[in-house]
Amino acid sequence: MTNRYLPTPVLHRVVEKDGLVFVGGTACDDTSLDIAGQTRQTIAKLETYLEAAGSDKSKLLFATIYLSDLSLKPGMSDVWAEWIPAESLPARATICPGDLGPGVLIEVTLIAYK
Repeated sequence: MTNRYLPTPVLHRVVEKDGLVFVGGTACDDTSLDIAGQTRQTIAKLETYLEAAGSDKSKLLFATIYLSDLSLKPGMSDVWAEWIPAESLPARATICPGDLGPGVLIEVTLIAYK
């Protein structure tokens, strides 16, 4: 089976394959925000991408969260916990690769099902 790419503006950001939805690295647009603000803005974009693929946050299987500094993890985790109820939490990895780009504090990739 071939991959199905969603149309612009999410082209190549979201790929569907065999009932799974893969969302590539997503970050906020406003890098002047603190970690809570950047996390909220990133989550809003992720919701749009999941919806475009016919999925939603209740169908998340795995998330990889990249932080520019691991000291930001508590602020990100507070917003993440507000977004996803405890009974729907996906498996998650939080890593610190270092520089995510000028002013970018968080980037997220997801795997969900339809």
